[in-house]
Amino acid sequence: MSTENAQLATQDTDQKPGKDGVQRRTNVRWKLFILLLVLVAVNYIDRGSISVALPIIQKEFNLAPELVGLLLSAFFWTYALMQIPVGWLIDRFGPRKVVTASCVGWGAATAASGLAGGFLSMFIARLGIGVTEAGVMPAGGKLNAIWMHRKERGRGATILDAGAPLGAGLGGILITWLIASTGSWRMSFIIAGGATVLMGLAVWWYIRDNPRQHKGVNDAEASYIEESHAEEDAEAAREGAQGKRALLPYLKFRSFWAMCFGWLGFNGVFYGLLTWGPLYLAQAKGFDLKTIGWSTFVIFGPGFVGEILGGAIADKWRASGASANKVMRTLLGISSLVVVGGLVGVTIVPDPITAVVLLSAVLFFLRWVGLFWSIPSILGGRTNAGVLGGAMNFSGNIAGFVTPIVVGLIVGATGSYTWALLYFVGSAVVMGISVLALDYNKRLPV
Repeated sequence: MSTENAQLATQDTDQKPGKDGVQRRTNVRWKLFILLLVLVAVNYIDRGSISVALPIIQKEFNLAPELVGLLLSAFFWTYALMQIPVGWLIDRFGPRKVVTASCVGWGAATAASGLAGGFLSMFIARLGIGVTEAGVMPAGGKLNAIWMHRKERGRGATILDAGAPLGAGLGGILITWLIASTGSWRMSFIIAGGATVLMGLAVWWYIRDNPRQHKGVNDAEASYIEESHAEEDAEAAREGAQGKRALLPYLKFRSFWAMCFGWLGFNGVFYGLLTWGPLYLAQAKGFDLKTIGWSTFVIFGPGFVGEILGGAIADKWRASGASANKVMRTLLGISSLVVVGGLVGVTIVPDPITAVVLLSAVLFFLRWVGLFWSIPSILGGRTNAGVLGGAMNFSGNIAGFVTPIVVGLIVGATGSYTWALLYFVGSAVVMGISVLALDYNKRLPV
């Protein structure tokens, strides 16, 4: 291919074959991220299945609210603790191996949870799911740095993360349907776990650690991605980045901590609604199991739409010439304001339908913060995207194991969900302050 044609092939839009013989770019990177979206959706179906089945499990195991909170938090203990180690493994050995092992392991652990005989065995199974699921999101952040052009990473991040609300929404329907069809919450967990193991085989077959290693990628697509890498490396060198594989040097930068606290605040809201939302609908609003399943879909479904839309807006706005700071601070600032206002509204309105509508709006705007999965590659480049993604997710999942316990204590002490919802408001405020404090414009000099 001539130099002129190579330049044409690396423009921002895909090229169609013409008289000059320009090679059209393949779109393997987008297909890979659709696979990751499905993977993350399955991830959240499995991790959220216990919340949907919890009214039945709580009665069968005779669990007090405090024990329910402890059980819901178990997953997040090991999930959080594994984030930084698994991020290092991803940077060292590549995302393909880690995410495949993750898939097979968490499928087996989910199936095992269906065999639990009581609180202790279910608690241990949930710890196992946390360990094995830990690699998925940091690996996705690393793949975003490797596979996506810098102009596409907003969409890449939100496609990856949009699997969370999609899985949470579909999980409510699928798990309730499996329980109704099989007559057993246990069998529904075993079936879901088996499907996840099969998903791991699809991941190994399609994902590669480098675009050049994928047989479906042509030279035009690979060159397009590599051009972006070269531009980033040149900019990073000018700004003093040394490309060291490390985490500790990042601790002195404000943007690192803003990334961590922003994700912590975000997860304080999202995981709170994911874990306690079904019980809130059952106990505070009087919904039965079938209504809980559909209401969960109505609440979390808009989160999927909002996340995909947020990524598209961010990339299009950036392509028009706006700075990363202007785009991200504006979008995520609006998101934070709406989330705070919506959650305050839920604490005030008694009507259950209005509460569901407000929570739908909260999820639509909350999921814009899925753009955060582009930040590890912004701050750390391809070298440290895995370990920074792990550090970010570790911080977020501190909220994951603290929030269910705190909500359980609040509900147990007050017999009401009002203060639990105000806890979510506080988390959203932390998120809002953090997204405005972060500098999205440059890679940190490490």
